[in-house]
Amino acid sequence: MDGNASAPDADPAPASPAGLFAKPVFTDAQARALTHVGVIDVGSNSVRLVVFDGAARSPAYFFNEKVLCGLGRGLAETNRLNPEGRTRALATLKRFALLAKGMSLSNLTMVATAAIREAEDGPEFKALVEAETGLRMTVIDGPEEARLSAQGVLTGWPEAQGLVCDIGGNSMELAVIGEGRVHCNVSSGLGPFRLQQVGGGKKKLRQHIGDTLKGLREQVGDHHDALYLVGGSWRAIARLDMERRGYPLKVLHEYAMTPKTIRKTIDWIADQDPAELRSLTGVSAERMSLVPLAAQVLRQLVHTFSPKRVYVSSYGIREGILYEQMPDALRMRDPLIEACHFMEHSSARLPGFGRKLFEFLLPLYRTRPPERLRLIRAACLLHDVNWRAHPDYRADACFDTTTRANLGGLDHPGRVYLGIALMYRYKTNGMRPRIKEIAGLLPEKDFAEAKMLGRALRFGAMFSMDGPENAGELRFFPKKQILELILERATQDLFTEVAEQRFQSLANQLGVDAKVRVRRAQSSNGSSATSASSSS
Repeated sequence: MDGNASAPDADPAPASPAGLFAKPVFTDAQARALTHVGVIDVGSNSVRLVVFDGAARSPAYFFNEKVLCGLGRGLAETNRLNPEGRTRALATLKRFALLAKGMSLSNLTMVATAAIREAEDGPEFKALVEAETGLRMTVIDGPEEARLSAQGVLTGWPEAQGLVCDIGGNSMELAVIGEGRVHCNVSSGLGPFRLQQVGGGKKKLRQHIGDTLKGLREQVGDHHDALYLVGGSWRAIARLDMERRGYPLKVLHEYAMTPKTIRKTIDWIADQDPAELRSLTGVSAERMSLVPLAAQVLRQLVHTFSPKRVYVSSYGIREGILYEQMPDALRMRDPLIEACHFMEHSSARLPGFGRKLFEFLLPLYRTRPPERLRLIRAACLLHDVNWRAHPDYRADACFDTTTRANLGGLDHPGRVYLGIALMYRYKTNGMRPRIKEIAGLLPEKDFAEAKMLGRALRFGAMFSMDGPENAGELRFFPKKQILELILERATQDLFTEVAEQRFQSLANQLGVDAKVRVRRAQSSNGSSATSASSSS
């Protein structure tokens, strides 16, 4: 067989897709200005301080603390903030102000939502907080709350299209997103605290929820294939859905449900002991007390809008505020790839090697669609970030890095695919039981492809230290079932026993023959040739 690149079966490997390895923006001055961005969210149920290391497109949580103060509990009945909630919230905010001062944040934003804006003593409490903490509190209206929450979803899903629903203690917001923008944003009183004050029994409550949702549908439309859920009560229901289904990957962000499974879970929750559910899931008693009312809203929400797919978003108003401050160049980036760039830059032995590894392995993937190339690229960037882990547990650490890490723009199948690939980058066979259970979420074909990628990473990562492209070139002939390695004459001594074993393992995983050639020096007419082939 002729190993020249012009062989009919050896289509030239494509160049990297446009922008695939554009220079990371986290080193840009505008992006670095977002280092340690603080947001205090004063909600009807919780008060939270989040500090983002916001230079990467996928938010990293430098600090995250929440207290369930219940400011809005009883608001619909008294029109005043809950007295105990006021005391707890003020103490919490005074602590947060001191923490923020100690962290020397680049900027800090405090926003207050439904409880403060609706309570007659809201302005008084706002003034008290500002006097006691020295911080400025911005009270936002319902549509603005909806807009910021929707921007939070766009932080994790840049290409998301559908309806965002953010439920708080005293309000529920809806927003339409698509083409990277928020198109419509409205607010309602369908928060659990407010629904506690609806009289007339269960029938009147269902009618009130249904009538309110019909009015909202007239404002935002009803043609939304995807529904994105934001808020603690939705996340609690999703966590319970995982428990009912025996779902092994306990990561709420981008967890997918259907209207059918949601209805089953709501019925299941009604038949369970709340104390037992709390012990199974770790959901707090305060949050669990709101789940029954939130579940009634969710049942009618999916009935009213009939989405085909329902996703949980861990990103909401706080991430939306960070998104508001991002330069356009950062907003346009892929959150997964930017996060992987950042992780490689901060944790890998040889930052920048991931790009070289991707280019070296690209001939194996010339027919793959862009969404799969994206995952392969992410795997190349992450292939070395766990090198400090103990060798006996390094494969597990790699798996956990992707399946449990805070990574935006990555659905659950993508997490598992990356986890399997990175695990097999270090591991030759076998899986621990907990990993095997999670791996079962992948179809058999995708599992085999992820394992093959792991074998490719395992060979390419050790082939040379300055970059595999300096040591050789991969050529893949799928019709002839041949994987060929063209060695550079000056560095052919890199290909010894260990490298040969790993190259053969990759060929075995592909189910093809392994061939090795040495590239000859360039001839006088400018062409190059290779020596006789040998089987590996």
